[in-house]
Amino acid sequence: MATDRPIVTVPDDRWLGLWDDAGERAPVEVAVWDMSGPAPEVPGSPELVVLPYLDARPVLHRLAELPSLRVVQTLTAGYDNVLPHLPPGVRLCNAGGVHDASTAELAVGLAIAGLRGLGDFAQAQPTGRWLAGTRASLADRRVLLVGAGSVGSAIAARLAPFEVVLTRVAGRARDDAHGHVHGVEDLPALLPAAEVVVLAVPLSEATRGMVDAAFLAAMADGALLVNVARGPVVVTDALVGELASGRLRAALDVTDPEPLPPGHPLWTTPNTLISPHIGGDTTAFPPRARALLRDQLTRFGTGQELRNVVASPPPP
Repeated sequence: MATDRPIVTVPDDRWLGLWDDAGERAPVEVAVWDMSGPAPEVPGSPELVVLPYLDARPVLHRLAELPSLRVVQTLTAGYDNVLPHLPPGVRLCNAGGVHDASTAELAVGLAIAGLRGLGDFAQAQPTGRWLAGTRASLADRRVLLVGAGSVGSAIAARLAPFEVVLTRVAGRARDDAHGHVHGVEDLPALLPAAEVVVLAVPLSEATRGMVDAAFLAAMADGALLVNVARGPVVVTDALVGELASGRLRAALDVTDPEPLPPGHPLWTTPNTLISPHIGGDTTAFPPRARALLRDQLTRFGTGQELRNVVASPPPP
């Protein structure tokens, strides 16, 4: 039976029933499909697909098989891995805003953990070592935040109560409601004064390898690097060298490669704390993602302008 509504697929049943609370008729026909098997048996081909959340890479090649596809929606803020598989004429929308709260929360948590030595205490506990001593506070630290988008803004807001001295950097210099944002060209002059450097930039050709040997060499002795951006923003070998020497410290939610394989030098470098890319994967994710999808699919089904369009290749 034909349907008068566009066909949309979601990767699992967490994203069903988006309109149930309001008792509204869904403006789209929703089917569950994680893209790993045959397409769902619906009357027509999907026009919008919502990609699996944590790792869509194994199924991205399926996008080229969908003749009616018009929009790809991610459940992540990052989308660099999708771009090479995006068919001509198909728009790509990300989940900007969905992970801001969780990622910002972790960024502050990693900064505190790295400064206060929480990883050291966790390692000492099973053997009963009492690692007393003075540690650096987050308060009064000079923090350089690289990235002033939605995640960077959320981090800045959460840092405010901690009484830090905050300097922000983005791709271009500008002023906003919270003050001045430096351009990336100012980094060489800003890095030597920073005690904590937080990375919150998207991965792009401009940011890939941005934190290289020269960037790290410009950081002050004992400074802490916090990465909640993407692993390839940092040149791993250069970071390993600085950490192995004991000159810098790092708290990383993302790495390159990822997952970090057993035996990789980053596992054993001193003054290093690693979390397994869990910045956005918290209980805050599902309700925010459902709100985004309900709004986005309503827009799609009613012909309104979509949110978070990050790529729109021309048709063939």
